[in-house]
Amino acid sequence: MVNQIIVNGIILGSTYALIALGLTLIFGIMSVLNFAHGQMYMIGTFVMYYVYGVYEYNFFIALIVTIFVLAIIGVIFERFFFRRLLYYAKREEVAMLLAMGSALLVENSALIFFGEKRRGIKPIAEGVYHIFNAYIPKQRVVIFLMAILFIIIFLVLMQNTKTGRALRALAQDKEVTYLMGVNVNRISMIGFAAGAALAGISGAILALTFPIFSGSGTGMSIKAFTMIMIGGAGVIPGAIIGGFVLGMLESVGYGLLGGSSTYLVIYFGVIVFLIFRPNGIMGKPWG
Repeated sequence: MVNQIIVNGIILGSTYALIALGLTLIFGIMSVLNFAHGQMYMIGTFVMYYVYGVYEYNFFIALIVTIFVLAIIGVIFERFFFRRLLYYAKREEVAMLLAMGSALLVENSALIFFGEKRRGIKPIAEGVYHIFNAYIPKQRVVIFLMAILFIIIFLVLMQNTKTGRALRALAQDKEVTYLMGVNVNRISMIGFAAGAALAGISGAILALTFPIFSGSGTGMSIKAFTMIMIGGAGVIPGAIIGGFVLGMLESVGYGLLGGSSTYLVIYFGVIVFLIFRPNGIMGKPWG
């Protein structure tokens, strides 16, 4: 049973890490917690549902479409909402209110268009592996490998490309980055698009095992905030650690406590953890 819990936690944590990476990227660039991040995940599940589940295109084609659609949505949010608001208001708390309003707008729009019905899609792999006394569905192995691949691609691009270095510089000091001749607006737009795309990728992948419904975004936003609080807000390695920690805690909780008590215990534990380490595992003091 222990091996099964560990394996489930690692697989779940890998996809959660993608969600946390997207949120922490946007936070690092704009110093704003995007409360609509979970709704980006929700849109990703529906894009996958229609392209792969309804119209029956190849799963990987549907995944590419999901990335493209969510990146465009991220560009629209940054270009026409957050950039304008931060330019005129120059107050981050106003942008957070905008993010909360955007989350409500997207979720209620999804409820109108898609209804309350829970949906699912057909698996992309069938069968079960028996490894280290743990039973692992082949589909979950595929999910894990895809999540790890996208994490690696993200880290490589952030470390070894000009745009990635500009994103990291912008997250560290916006004014200095501007003085160095970087097109801050363009880089911010790319960062927001990448953050939304990462949430969409997570939604597309987890749509294989999680139910697809209009209200999934709120719960995923709360999980994403929990991850970056555990790992450290605005810190990319911290987001990955936070994702795996939450995935493992969830797996242990469901394995030992059941669904009704798991998140009650997790959130209580996170509150106690933040009392002693308010900046998270790898976070730095704010301000």
